Amino acid sequence: MEYATLNDGNRMPMLGFGVFQVPDPAQCEQAVTWALEAGYRLLDTAAAYMNEEAVGRAIAQSGIAREDLFVTTKLWTQDQGYDAAKRAVDVSLVKLGLDYLDLYLIHQPVGDYYGSWRAMEELHREGVLRSIGVSNFRPDRLQDLVDHNDVVPAVNQVEINPRFQQVKAVPFMESLGVRPEAWGPFAEGNHDIFHNPALTEIAKAHGKGVGQVILRWQLQRGVVAIPKSVHKERIEENFDIFDFELTDDDMDRIAALDRGHSEIVNHDDPAFIHMIGTMKIHD
Repeated sequence: MEYATLNDGNRMPMLGFGVFQVPDPAQCEQAVTWALEAGYRLLDTAAAYMNEEAVGRAIAQSGIAREDLFVTTKLWTQDQGYDAAKRAVDVSLVKLGLDYLDLYLIHQPVGDYYGSWRAMEELHREGVLRSIGVSNFRPDRLQDLVDHNDVVPAVNQVEINPRFQQVKAVPFMESLGVRPEAWGPFAEGNHDIFHNPALTEIAKAHGKGVGQVILRWQLQRGVVAIPKSVHKERIEENFDIFDFELTDDDMDRIAALDRGHSEIVNHDDPAFIHMIGTMKIHD
């Protein structure tokens, strides 16, 4: 495993396992179990994924020492604000069956996320949240949060994949000391990315699969990646990326695939912001 040292001194695995869009409890628990058996130690969930309890059961049954795991979950928009965020952390800890979280993220820059951040800073100082960060924060929102608070986010989890490479945002995050983390590292399979000619040729040259090439590309850019799968063989394949490196030419060919914008979600769309800002995940 390769590791990133975060701005608070904590070490985070560069490759993790995500469980977005795996709401079925049995399927999620099985997938996380396979991931842990394959060697993953970074697990990424969220309150809004509705599967924290399944992740917690897989952790409890794994027999892996707590200090060897790096567990991330996220604060949903419904629970933004100082008091609500503190309650939400407690709920997530109970669901996951844990005493602390390795990383806690504000899921979206919507609502009173400044109040949430103040609560998270306190829990960070108390050790309940070992590291704190954000998700889906664009550079302007990230800069504003940094300018008006004490703790610089350790991580910003945003969409990063060969079709949306965040070529300006990634170095900007790094300039602030914020580690970029990729959700949707495979562009959610859109545009037949696993059969892209350039990626297929690069994969063939290294004796690897296209997914492995994409993950290797992420890591070589300094980006933490959290691929998701519910298939045991794909989970294992995605983890098998530490025995090769992409060449400069490979990296240049992948850079040429960038479209410069998301093809999954539009954070400029008022309807989307309204949807995530009003979506309730509990009573």
